[in-house]
Amino acid sequence: MIKTHILGFPRMGEHRELKTALERHWRGELPAAELETQAAALRARHWQLQLGAGLDHVTVGDFALYDHVAHLIQLFGCEPARFGFTGQEAPLQRYFAMARGITTTHAHDAACGCGAAEVDGVPALEMTKWFDTNYHYLVPEFDSATEFSLNAERLLAEVDEAIALPASPKVALLGPVSFLYLGKSKQDGFDRLALLPRLLPAYEQLLTRLAARGVTWVQLDEPILGLDLSPAWQGALRQAYARLGVVGQPLLLATYFSPLQDNLNLACELPVAGLHMDAVRAPEELLPVALRLPLDRELSVGIVDGRNIWRSDLDAALVQLRKVQELRGGRLWVAPSCSLLHVPFSLRHDKALDSELQSWLAGAVEKLDELRVLKRALWGDEASVARELAESRIARATRIASRRVRNASVASRLKALPTDADQRRSPFPTRQAAQRQRLRLPSFPTTTIGSFPQTPEIRAARAAFKCGTLNEAAYREAMQREIQLAVGKQETLGLDVLVHGEAERNDMVEYFGEQLSGFAFTANGWVQSYGSRCVKPPVLFGDVSRPKAMTVDWTVYAQSLTARPMKGMLTGPITLLQWSFVRDDQPRADSALQIALAIRDEVADLEAAGIAVIQIDEPAIREGLPLRRAAWSNYLAWATRAFRVTASPVRDDTQIHTHMCYSEFNDILPEIAAMDADVITIETSRSDMELLRGFGQFKYPNEIGPGVYDIHSPRVPGTADMLRLLKKAAEVIPPELLWVNPDCGLKTRGWAETEAALGRMVEAARQLREAVSVG
Repeated sequence: MIKTHILGFPRMGEHRELKTALERHWRGELPAAELETQAAALRARHWQLQLGAGLDHVTVGDFALYDHVAHLIQLFGCEPARFGFTGQEAPLQRYFAMARGITTTHAHDAACGCGAAEVDGVPALEMTKWFDTNYHYLVPEFDSATEFSLNAERLLAEVDEAIALPASPKVALLGPVSFLYLGKSKQDGFDRLALLPRLLPAYEQLLTRLAARGVTWVQLDEPILGLDLSPAWQGALRQAYARLGVVGQPLLLATYFSPLQDNLNLACELPVAGLHMDAVRAPEELLPVALRLPLDRELSVGIVDGRNIWRSDLDAALVQLRKVQELRGGRLWVAPSCSLLHVPFSLRHDKALDSELQSWLAGAVEKLDELRVLKRALWGDEASVARELAESRIARATRIASRRVRNASVASRLKALPTDADQRRSPFPTRQAAQRQRLRLPSFPTTTIGSFPQTPEIRAARAAFKCGTLNEAAYREAMQREIQLAVGKQETLGLDVLVHGEAERNDMVEYFGEQLSGFAFTANGWVQSYGSRCVKPPVLFGDVSRPKAMTVDWTVYAQSLTARPMKGMLTGPITLLQWSFVRDDQPRADSALQIALAIRDEVADLEAAGIAVIQIDEPAIREGLPLRRAAWSNYLAWATRAFRVTASPVRDDTQIHTHMCYSEFNDILPEIAAMDADVITIETSRSDMELLRGFGQFKYPNEIGPGVYDIHSPRVPGTADMLRLLKKAAEVIPPELLWVNPDCGLKTRGWAETEAALGRMVEAARQLREAVSVG
């Protein structure tokens, strides 16, 4: 009567084996067949872990070689026509083309002067954040010509792999309505909901084939049930499941990340065999759902946190589950709140964590074990898991009592913070005039977002320093050589505002977290961000403060190498918060303000050292937005205030930049303007400057740099392509407010493509200056 399962599992592997295999394949070192073999071995290993934890089903369909949404594009045969696929290409080739773009090389423009071949091709699919996580999905593209056809061979092969273990597979896929909702209409005035009648037959065919294969359950994820839906989208859910619910394949409808609220009745009424709900994000809805869902349907309760790494309070979970168990006549499914994609593979033996902190945490493997314990206890067999329950109680008690969590001086500083601590001294026009007089930049000034290629030499030096085989003096010399190289290349290219390249930084969040009190770091707590890109989020476990300056020496050294302005590069408080595993024992707003004060101290020290331009990156401010609009105003108030607190101590002639990327900003433009950064740089190239239109319509008051090329793709666009994007930008933004820059940092690219792309970008800016007169 009690079943356990998961909605999804991390894909990269315990040692990031998939990352290594993917990157070898992209470099031409690993044939496609061998990549598939290694992927199959990873899946089998992960399924064995699920079986070992006593799960009733292993989850199939959650594994992806780049992104699970991109898998659906191929599964249902709706690859965008702009890629020009003929059908002769291998499916894997097409899949990676959509994810990474298509590069073609031809004779370059002699006027460019960059000395490299002109590289063009087809841009990759747009990429954006998966709800309020730091995972990026590839955005499907729809228009009136979109057709769907089932291509299920890959998925069916994975089902066969699971059955051969042997195991009982539960196939997990994004549901049809969420698939359309999360895509984009690539045709003016086209409503992608019109495609639902074309899409549903493909889902029906798939469900029929899965049932014939022996699959007993299919999990269809409809996370949009946690959003504010219009009647049309609510109606689409009814239409879809009225058809799919009668195919004969039992369906588990899954929703997560947000309360159901006004969609609660709808979710409980849809004609499916079971419903999964997120009892971590919406504990108040657990009993209402248990009472509302018909008793002939299964209820899956997401009670283990799939988004964070804190160990579950198993006693509290059992109290909640037993109430539901009684209401449901003893029948209950128990699961994590969402896919475990968002937590590290395991933290049980992480060598970077001390024993106390480690006892508070749980990765994906440990969360499987928590499901095992809950299942045994709900069966009435607590004696068999008495040790695990006792360990859970001890961990919770030691965390509450630990003296390392609280810092009295941080609390005193917050209490004494003046009410105007988030205000610059003068309004933007006054600051702009002072900055222009100090910086003397040309129109359409060029810059980059901060990082330059992290070469094997940089990584080797950093690794040697960390393990003690390279002393501090030698490490500093090595990094200074890399900074000198980056500065020299930028001067040669002709960039106007330079950066030091961040050679010493492992990650834009990890680097700062390692130097702030209140953060801890794992050795192997990797989480997939997109494709083969993994991040190792800090563990924010206590009050935050800055013991000493973190970036000043590196930035001052870089500035000493050039007469051009050098940007100080910092990560903002909301991004440090959002991209960490955040403590759950105090409001997130309090943690954000603690971080803001620490970064504020760094801003003040950079200015005192003579740095005239300081960038405070906030790419995560949009993804921190609550998924329900009713909660937006509160979040935006404390989030934007935290940013302003970091930026406010500087003089008028010190220019504050911020950077945001891979999110939709148009619905929060007033709040972005309220951050009052002097310059904002944003990602816009994958959307062909579409994201910039909102800034133009809103009449964004400060300066703005729309990205003119996509750094996440190996495709290097030509000068003409960048110039075209810049001219589009100049149509909606006053030219005197425009900057020229890439979409994001360049750490993942090589120097050859970086220099070629930046050379063309500088040339595009030069041509724009000649074409557009700026008063």
